[in-house]
This record gives sequence, C-alpha cells and structure tokens, in this order.
Amino acid sequence: MTEQLKLKLNDSKATRWGALAIVAFTMMAAYYVNDVVAPLKTMLESDLSWNSSEFGFFTGAYSFLNVFFLMLIWGGLILDRFGIRFTGKLATLLMVGGTAIEYYAMTGLAGDNSLIMGYKTGVFVASAGYSIFGVGAEVAGITVSKIIAKWFKGKEMATAMGVQVALARIGSQAGYAVAIPLARSFNIATPVLVGLVLLLGGTIAFFAFSVMDKKLDKQIAVAHAAGAESDEEKFSFKDVKNILVNPGFWLIALLCVLFYSCVFPFQKFAAELMTSKYGINEDLAGFFAGLPALGALFLTPVFGGYIDKRGKSASIMILGAAMLIGVHFIYAIPAIHYWVVAIVLMIILGVAFSLVPSAMWPAVAKIFPVSQLGTAYALIFFIQNIGLWGIPTLIGKVLDVYCKSEVNGVISYNYTIPMCIFTGIACLSLFVAILLKSADKKYGYKLEEANIKK
Repeated sequence: MTEQLKLKLNDSKATRWGALAIVAFTMMAAYYVNDVVAPLKTMLESDLSWNSSEFGFFTGAYSFLNVFFLMLIWGGLILDRFGIRFTGKLATLLMVGGTAIEYYAMTGLAGDNSLIMGYKTGVFVASAGYSIFGVGAEVAGITVSKIIAKWFKGKEMATAMGVQVALARIGSQAGYAVAIPLARSFNIATPVLVGLVLLLGGTIAFFAFSVMDKKLDKQIAVAHAAGAESDEEKFSFKDVKNILVNPGFWLIALLCVLFYSCVFPFQKFAAELMTSKYGINEDLAGFFAGLPALGALFLTPVFGGYIDKRGKSASIMILGAAMLIGVHFIYAIPAIHYWVVAIVLMIILGVAFSLVPSAMWPAVAKIFPVSQLGTAYALIFFIQNIGLWGIPTLIGKVLDVYCKSEVNGVISYNYTIPMCIFTGIACLSLFVAILLKSADKKYGYKLEEANIKK
C-alpha cells in the first residue's frame, strides 16, 4: 500500500511532462486557429470586400458568446462539477465545429452580398463560427490550467504553465508566419483549413490524455482510501461567492483583462501597422507581428522556472506591465517610423508577454483551493473576454471613422489614435499590478514566495 501511495502517474517526471505535451498540442492547434486570420486583414478587404469595422466585428466575435451568453462561466462550473475529461472533450469538439463553420463562410459564402444584422452574410457566419470556436478555446484554456494544477501540484507548476504557454505560442507564431504565404499559394481560406486539420489532431490527442487522467484519478482514490490527504474537496456553488468576495480575484481579473487587451487585440492589427507605418513588406509583416509569441516560446518557461525557485510573481507582473506601456507609447509617436524600431518593440512586447502570464496563472492556484480553480479561472477568463470582444471592435470602428484615408484608390490607416488607446490601457494595467502586490502583503497570498518548497 505504501508503494501505491508513492507511485502515482504524476509522481513520474517523464509521465507528467508527457501528459503536458499531449494537452499542449491541443492548445497549440487552438492558438494557431485563433491567430491565423489576423495577418489576412488586407487580403480580406481586397478578396472578400471586408472593411475594418467588419474585421473588428469578426475579431471581437471570438468573445461574444463568452461575454453575452456567459458560456465561459458555465464552462468553468461544468469543469468543477464534471471534471477535466468531460469538459476538455466538449471544448475540443466545439473548436472543431466552430472552425468548420468559419471555413465554410470564407469559401461557400464568399460571393454572397446579402446582409444579416447589417453585416455581409459571409462576415456574419464566419464570426458565428469564430465565436463558437472561442467558447471551446477559452474552456479548453481553463481546463488545461486546472490539469496543470492537478498534475504538477507541489512540483514545477509555474514551469509547466510556462512551457504550456510557450508551446501554444508556437501555434500563434505559425499562424502569423504561414497565413499570407498559404493564402497566396492556394486561396484565402486555406490557412483556416490547415487549422481545422490541426484541431482534429488536437481532439484525438486530448482523448488520449483522458485515458491517462482516468488512471491517475483511480490512483488518487486508492491513496485517499488509504488515509492520504485529499488534494481536492467537492465543489459547491457557494464557492462562487467565496471567489467573488476575494480581493485577489478582482485584482488578478482586472490585470488580466487590461494586460491581454493590450496584446491580443493589438496583434490582430499589428501586421497592417507594420506595413502602413513602417513600410515592412506584407509577406514579412505577419511574421514580425507574431514575434511576441516567438519570444514567449523561449522566455515563458525560463521565467516560470525562476518563479518556481525564487518567487517574486507580483513584482514580475509589475515589470511586465511597465514594459507594455513603453512599447505602445513609442508605437504611438508619429515621428518614429523606422522599421528596426518596430521590430525591436515587438521583441520587447514578447518579453512582457512572457513575464506576466508566467507569474499570473500560477498565482491563481495560490489564491484559490483546487476545488475552486476551474470556476476561478473561468470567471477571470470571462472578464478577460470582455476586453477581447470590446477592444478590437473599438479599434476597428476608430480606424474606419477617424484614421482612414484613400489616395488613388489605395486605402491606408493612421494608427496613432489606436496606439494611444493601447497605451492608456497599459497604464491602467500597471496601476492594478501595483495594487495586487500591496494586496499580497495585506492578505498573505504568498505571491512573492517560491512554488517549489524545499
């Protein structure tokens, strides 16, 4: 019986990291699909007659169902009530279905000029598919976060979360890098088709992981029956109230929505910024727009390892938010239009993009018990999705109304006002990060302490 207590699947370093690799592949496919359309903004306007407002509507649709129909919150409740295996399978199937609808809209409805709610039918249906995908992707994200908290508790949790984020960024970078070449070599919907195939593979991978997780649950049940301490209590809906009255929840959630609103929506428009302001070739603009994801690939595990061993999560979040302010402020200066500066700023953004997530997500696991983690992550992601819906929609409207010009039939956009908006949001994120560090001292969240206990 002693051997049974010791030799659980997640006690094996190779096995727990292998399990992480499987679910990380699923998220890598999700991140590819999430970002692959972003570099195609100009081609969507020329080939499918979209405009900036429609592109902003499509981009914001990712979060529409999560925000207005509370799908992400329901996903978190399902996760804590029915477990990671059921929820993860449901999420992967939603991602596949949504992407299939998006692909159909960009091919089968490309020439349909009829309108639905004021938007072209193709735009509306593509947005509906992207919104369904968004539900699956966000629920998959909180599920994977809880998987890591479960499999790596008391071990290399921040490193594991950092590695998962890094591998997901491979998907993002691939999406930015291959979107335009694929679209030009075949057709504009081909990058989405590739994503659909990857998601099918990711779905199969998650079903394979579920077999491993079921075995781990059996081992945990044996250990608990033998008198070992249980890691997880049964979820109660009263836990939702306990989460909402926790000051740490609101500070993490606000930091999350403000920080990510300065990154993901910005990246959706970054390729066009690279070409219009800095004169970077369109074939390379998508690659440079994806540099933050490439930076996160290498740096997030490094920062995660540092946090595991040394701590300082709250301080690292402050540093990342401060770097974000500098990046967007310099992008907003009209007189600075050198392509080298644009690339350097994207690299710095990649560093900030690695610092904050590597500290933020493990911090949630310190603030809340395991039984509340799924719902806590879901509520945080829900608030984040408000920004991911609202900010790109706002930026698209601002570009069309205030920043659009046309010379000899060529449309161009001035990104000064949008970058000022991003700078203001980044300043708010720094303020919240400072408040979080203060709350850590007051309430004893232990965010500055190491994750690995000696």
